[in-house]
Amino acid sequence: MEVKQIVRSLAALAQAHRLKVFRLLVVAGQQGLTPGAIGEALELPAATLSFHLKELSNAGLVTQERISRNVVYRASFDHMNELLAYLTENCCKGEACLSTPSTPSTACAC
Repeated sequence: MEVKQIVRSLAALAQAHRLKVFRLLVVAGQQGLTPGAIGEALELPAATLSFHLKELSNAGLVTQERISRNVVYRASFDHMNELLAYLTENCCKGEACLSTPSTPSTACAC
C-alpha cells in the first residue's frame, strides 16, 4: 500500500461521522447496509451521509454494489487489513508479537 493511499484512508477516518459509518459497516460484515439503514442507525440526514460515504469510498475503505434498486455499502476488509498491517509493521521492533490471556494473538504485548 502506498503512503499516499494510507494518508487518504487515515484522513477519511479522522472525522467522527465517517468513523461511525465505517465501524457500523465493519460490524455489518459482508452483508453490508443500504444508505437508508446506515442513516437510520446513525441518525444522519441523507445528504450528510452521502457526502461521508463518498469520502470513505474515495479512500478505498468502503465498496458499493447496486442490487436491484438498492445500493449496498460494505467495509473493504482487504483495504482495512492492509492499512492495519502498515500501521503495525514495525510493532515490537520487528519481532513477533506476543499474546497473553488478556490480549488477542494479533496484538502486541510490547
